Amino acid sequence: MYIYLPIAEVSVNIFIIFGMGGLVGFLSGMFGVGGGFLMTPFLIFYGIPPMVAVATEANQIVASSISGTIAHWRKSAVDMKMGSVLLFGGIIGSFIGIELFVYLREVGQIDTFISISYVILLGSIGSLTLVEGLYSLIAKKYNLKIFKKKKVDRNWIYLLPFRVKFRKSGLYVSVIPPILIGMVVGILATIMGVGGGFIMVPAMIYILRMPTNVVIGTSLYQIVFVTSLVTILHSYENQTVDMVLAIMLMIGGVIGVQIGVYFGHKLRGEQLRSLLGLIVLLVCFKMAYDLALRPEDIFSTVNIR
Repeated sequence: MYIYLPIAEVSVNIFIIFGMGGLVGFLSGMFGVGGGFLMTPFLIFYGIPPMVAVATEANQIVASSISGTIAHWRKSAVDMKMGSVLLFGGIIGSFIGIELFVYLREVGQIDTFISISYVILLGSIGSLTLVEGLYSLIAKKYNLKIFKKKKVDRNWIYLLPFRVKFRKSGLYVSVIPPILIGMVVGILATIMGVGGGFIMVPAMIYILRMPTNVVIGTSLYQIVFVTSLVTILHSYENQTVDMVLAIMLMIGGVIGVQIGVYFGHKLRGEQLRSLLGLIVLLVCFKMAYDLALRPEDIFSTVNIR
């Protein structure tokens, strides 16, 4: 069953789009990531124009992140105060990102920039995730001890000014690092259509030293508002948000995120990380191949919005 997308100007299979949304929602609930780093390439592979894929995927992430935030809120696993500080940085980053996006669109390089950014991003994430997952599996199988650095009570962020007490996370740290992390996530969300959880979650754990049990919910809380703002900015500046596509992705995402939250508490993390890393690398190789492939028509008559 096919439906025509008015903004993307292509016809798509409804069930395939629902399936994509469900997969992204599943990853969001399980890992605390928006899933856009996989969904946007999937949409591009399926024939959706990159600019539409980025803007619409940001919209879809809103729904799955809201659903995930509610699920974690019920478990009392969301630090609202830390999430609000991250959100402040995300808002700043979103406005910086939209200006860069508009500039690249005007010079006609936005599609190429999006593709190259994803090759670099997916290659890095996939390699690190796969290596870490396989190492954990091997260590567990052969009863090897995984070397862990001794936890340091104080690191460089404790030397920065403007420290604030975050009671839910049990932290008393400067607001500067969370704001900077939020800014990076805001820029990535605007240019690449990603939630940014794949950067935020590790940063919250290893830099801010937040307890793992509140990291995922707090990450999703911030993602909700940043991706909402990104959607509005893209709608106003570029008119590239396809609501028909977004609604189908949202429905699949809301269902998938609840399943992801459930299985996230049931399955072995090292197996899931290894599989996720492998999938990410396969997507990376496909995008790199498409970039290197000579186009059938080296001239384009497509109007730049």
